[in-house]
Amino acid sequence: MHRRHLLYLILASTAFAFPFGVSATQIRNARLWRSDEKLRLVFDLSGPVRYKTFTLSSPERLIVDVSGANLSADFSQLALNGTVIRSIRSGPFGQGDTRIVLDLSNPVLLNSFLLAPQNGQSHRLVLDLVSTKAPQTAPMVPRETPRIDVHPKRDIIVVVDPGHGGKDPGAVGAKGEREKDVVLSIAQLLAKRLKKEKGFDVKLVRNDDFFVPLRKRVEIARQHKADMFISVHADAAPRLTASGASVYCLSEGGATSATARFMAQRENGADLLGATSLLNLKDKDPMLAGVILDMSMNATIAASLQLGNTVLGSLAGITTLHQKRVEQAGFAVLKSPDVPSILVETGFISNVRDSQRLVTARHQKAVADGLFEGLQRYFERNPPIDSYLAWQQEQKTARV
Repeated sequence: MHRRHLLYLILASTAFAFPFGVSATQIRNARLWRSDEKLRLVFDLSGPVRYKTFTLSSPERLIVDVSGANLSADFSQLALNGTVIRSIRSGPFGQGDTRIVLDLSNPVLLNSFLLAPQNGQSHRLVLDLVSTKAPQTAPMVPRETPRIDVHPKRDIIVVVDPGHGGKDPGAVGAKGEREKDVVLSIAQLLAKRLKKEKGFDVKLVRNDDFFVPLRKRVEIARQHKADMFISVHADAAPRLTASGASVYCLSEGGATSATARFMAQRENGADLLGATSLLNLKDKDPMLAGVILDMSMNATIAASLQLGNTVLGSLAGITTLHQKRVEQAGFAVLKSPDVPSILVETGFISNVRDSQRLVTARHQKAVADGLFEGLQRYFERNPPIDSYLAWQQEQKTARV
């Protein structure tokens, strides 16, 4: 009876050690990524695990015990040369557990965490190692081996629309300055700046001097599944003294000012140069000058207002402002029902002082940089859930 009782205890303890059943989690793969600041080691898992870590000295070692997991990964393929890890050993430990031992060249600070499955990635155990010893040689640089991605890394898509173009010159200044030329230069500079920033991708509605109907500009944004749409302009005003930059978004009803109403009518009227067949809106007047989007756009308009306020704040440090708030009116080019959209008047080409600045390369670059900073700040506060920026913020939170 004593032997039988002992056998029951052994079986009970075994069942407790494997709460997920006889099918143990597999440590399928190990991947390495390095930067000047840290070394990241990622273990791909077939399911959830529990783990614990501790260090030993003389010699320096980091031990990782993974409960209820078997090892099928091959650590020999990892490029350890030049890292704080001298070698990696592993083997069974306890009742169905796996112990992984990292032999280290010097002590490290460890940050470890588990990641749940997301966007095609399985469960993962991540170890971030920061050496506490100053390097004796030049800082490491990324190798040409494939970089390890443990995140979806979706770029935020920004569609930039240089207003007018082709047979539509837009507003024309006193000395023949054409709006379509000024805004194309600013849009190209903004696109160039966005392409340099990790986590962003950009599409230009036009990259040369040709005409694009307003409805087509909206379709381009939706075709690219844009996260935001920005239309760049440098318009004229009835009063030649009117000056400074403005930001507009679509209105749920009427215009918020006489200037906003005038701007919308002017921009919408420009589309009459295009073929009316391209502007056929179901159950709507094909003349887009009078079209106001349905109330179902409330959420998109709210996001557009938030985006517009952020961009307006950035422009305030670059140029004078015509209005210190985001204006609203029935702009046809801002009609996308699911893409936050703004129209930026970078200045009035009808104003002599504005026009003189708008045609200079220095001011065009300053405006483009201001637009970029506004967009970047907005998306840092409101990153799309599956984007690189969202993943980056999750990692910062995990390290706190």
